[in-house]
Amino acid sequence: MSSPLLFQQIVDDDMNAAFRVKGWTPVYTASSYSRIVLVGQAPGRIAQQTHKPWNDASGRLLRQWLGVSDEQFYNPDLFALMPMDFYYPGKGVHGDLPPRNNFAAMWHPRLLERMPYVRLIILVGAYAQKYYLAGRAKKSVTATVAQFDTYLPNYFPLVHPSPLNIGWRKRNPWFEMEVIPILQNVVKEALV
Repeated sequence: MSSPLLFQQIVDDDMNAAFRVKGWTPVYTASSYSRIVLVGQAPGRIAQQTHKPWNDASGRLLRQWLGVSDEQFYNPDLFALMPMDFYYPGKGVHGDLPPRNNFAAMWHPRLLERMPYVRLIILVGAYAQKYYLAGRAKKSVTATVAQFDTYLPNYFPLVHPSPLNIGWRKRNPWFEMEVIPILQNVVKEALV
């Protein structure tokens, strides 16, 4: 279970005051026993409302890609689900707004230091990849994902499983044919 004290510090932080006013709490899961950390962009509207990360069509596809059941995915002793921001950022012109720039830098290190058994960090999308891979991320998510093996064994970059990315998946059939089977093997090994 995530530290209740740390959770409360996140809730009480001044940077989250506008979300407190709405009655929102941070949406993430973590345990001192987590084996895999999955870093996405930020909770979507449904995730914020249900307080359950990846609780939508994107999450269903992501679990298929990982080769895990809902029970495994939502077991914090197996998966820590830590988006770049723990609050729904709102709707933008082309989807949800981006996560706040300073949020992950403030809270991720504090959570990660409480998770000594992490074997793999899965980076879903550009924001997670740019933050965690620093200068090692390629110029595009496609290029970063295509060279996923250069980031192993610590990191595994993925494209976002959003229904909006179906065109990308059709243009890049190598992803589901070549990358996903390796991802599933790496996940299986990390969960042992």
